Amino acid sequence: MNKIKEPIALLDMDGTLADYDKAMQRDLAKLASPNEEPYIAGFDKQHPPHIWERMKLIKENGDWWENLPQLKLGFDILHELKDLGFVMSILTQGPKDNPIAWSHKVRWCKKNVPDIDITITRNKGLVYGRVLVDDYPLYIEQWLAHRPRGLVIMPDHPWNRGFNHKNVVPYYGSNIDEVRKALIKARDRK
Repeated sequence: MNKIKEPIALLDMDGTLADYDKAMQRDLAKLASPNEEPYIAGFDKQHPPHIWERMKLIKENGDWWENLPQLKLGFDILHELKDLGFVMSILTQGPKDNPIAWSHKVRWCKKNVPDIDITITRNKGLVYGRVLVDDYPLYIEQWLAHRPRGLVIMPDHPWNRGFNHKNVVPYYGSNIDEVRKALIKARDRK
């Protein structure tokens, strides 16, 4: 059995590499009545039941997952990780009530990041890595609970602004040097 010597970096898919929110906003707008308020980004928003049902309906189309657009913030970080010699793996959560999404998430990865292995899980805290790149505070906390020395790079979104943790470096699109320094420190630690 080969032992991996390079440090491992785990990259989330939705909201990190794939622009889930842009696609969801676009597709909810297609279902909205003329006077309806637009969908507001974020996992932390309280939506009326009919909006949650529309979102569920949209996500039940497996092709929806497969055709999510790329998110530049996540790909900026992916390129840094590659340049720094990390072994990368996609770490995405599989929707419990939507098994078709699992296979279409794999298809998205094969189209957009074909050389990177994929792990689909219900609990990101169970998966080892030295670095996690994720946008969602709940999953970040879940992962850091088991990795007190782990580093998280968090792409900036409205739903994660204000989330602070000593092991988390937000990425705004303008602070790639800060991200690179943190990644080098994580890569080189003993």
